[in-house]
Amino acid sequence: MTENPVPVLRFAPSPTGYLHIGGARTALFNWLYARHTGGKFLLRIEDTDRERSTAEAVSAIFNGLTWLGLTWDGEPLFQFARADRHREIAQDLLSRGMAYRCYATPQELEQMRAEQKAKGISVRYDGRWRNRQPGPEQNGMPYVIRLKMPQSGETVVNDRVQGTVRWSNEQLDDMVLLRSDGTPTYMLAVVVDDHDMGVTHVIRGVDHLNNAARQIQIIRVMGWREPVYAHVPLIHGPDGAKLSKRHGALAVEAYRDMGYLPEAMRNYLLRLGWSHGDDEIIPTENATDWFDLEGIGRSAARFDLKKLDSLNAHYMREMSDGALADETIAFAERRMPGRSFDANARARLAGIMPLLKTRAKTLVELLDKSEFLFISGPPPLDAAASAVLQPETRKRLTALAQALESCRWELSPLEETTRAFAEKEGIPLGDIAQPLRAVLTGRTASPPVFDILAVLGREEALTRIRAQGE
Repeated sequence: MTENPVPVLRFAPSPTGYLHIGGARTALFNWLYARHTGGKFLLRIEDTDRERSTAEAVSAIFNGLTWLGLTWDGEPLFQFARADRHREIAQDLLSRGMAYRCYATPQELEQMRAEQKAKGISVRYDGRWRNRQPGPEQNGMPYVIRLKMPQSGETVVNDRVQGTVRWSNEQLDDMVLLRSDGTPTYMLAVVVDDHDMGVTHVIRGVDHLNNAARQIQIIRVMGWREPVYAHVPLIHGPDGAKLSKRHGALAVEAYRDMGYLPEAMRNYLLRLGWSHGDDEIIPTENATDWFDLEGIGRSAARFDLKKLDSLNAHYMREMSDGALADETIAFAERRMPGRSFDANARARLAGIMPLLKTRAKTLVELLDKSEFLFISGPPPLDAAASAVLQPETRKRLTALAQALESCRWELSPLEETTRAFAEKEGIPLGDIAQPLRAVLTGRTASPPVFDILAVLGREEALTRIRAQGE
């Protein structure tokens, strides 16, 4: 069957928890394929689990996708609101003899499973109501609607990632379409929604591969178009075990709060299971040009926070100084609600950004290293900075402030004046530069001290020096 010339893809998370790394990668792959082919990327919230679905989880999904820059086309679809449509399809299948009512009680089904386990055979529904008509004793009794699955032969799915996958139909029991309370099952709702949304390609985790064998039965009895399937491998931790919180299986928003850039996160998620030659740095523009299903590997990807750090550092270095300053200040305002940063703070940060951004891997580190730029007056001193400010050193700082008062406030004159002062005092440059760094930044490690003097400006720098002098 030929493919639809306009691919339609969807990301369909369940709002029962946060948007995690695996879900974000699935969304990215769908988004990239849609953008690469000129297709559509739709968002469906599968909120049929009413007890566990929350508004907070829905917001987290929206926020995570928005931060990653994975914009969807049209309005999000909420699955629960379509329950009547799902029931309509179940009733249609029932009326056409493709489905049937099953009156088996929970106790009967439990006994059936126990007997199957005791015999060492596969645990599956045995079809006891498949060809049975209800009698008077079933009047008013609860029932489920089950699909009549094929009982012989095999089901074949030609998956674009996993290859040709086969299932013996004898192992596919008659699955439930409607529960006894009339609510549709996930298996039915997904198929109906995909059809009604015009979905042509289903890219999702390999843990859904077995679902494809069952869902495709509904598609076939309805005479609907089968989507192109691409089931991508799962993500493991660095040790090869299933990804968990100890490996970094956090909410996508947590990575935003840890100071990662969305560009770096997209690049990192892309490389978790997809490759383009030996390229590691793949900007989004290139990714949308290059992305194809053939580039997805079959092996589980391994999450590695060090690689994410390295990528993030690269993207920070590549950003313009002004843009990175804006990103850092926006990050600081999210991190510290109520605190504001004026134009002077931004100008200071942008001015020294070329020296700061080579020393940080995340916005958290960058903000920490630039904190001294956002305050007025002397910064708090850490232990190392306090240790270098001995009485003799403080006297020298007072004298240095006097020497700097008449200096032209530019990088070269500031350095020349400070060097001349050290020579006059008969001390190595470091003996005055290190205390100077301490009083300007509150620390003993920073960008070059003369750059700090220049970016702080005459008034602020001299105020800080005099405050610690004697």
